[in-house]
Amino acid sequence: MPKQKTNSSAKKRFSLTGSGKLKRRHSFKRHLLTKKSKKRKLRLTHSTLVHKSDSDNIKRQLGLK
Repeated sequence: MPKQKTNSSAKKRFSLTGSGKLKRRHSFKRHLLTKKSKKRKLRLTHSTLVHKSDSDNIKRQLGLK
């Protein structure tokens, strides 16, 4: 049986924490930043965790499941 390939876009976007959860970055911080408030841009800078309903799908793409 052939090996499972890792999804290249997923491995660039997600990383695993020490406890096994998936970490992701926020979207909407690439362009059109003048209309967004400083507070909003600051919140978008920090990374957050992937929702648990999406984590199984992403783990499968990363070859973890």
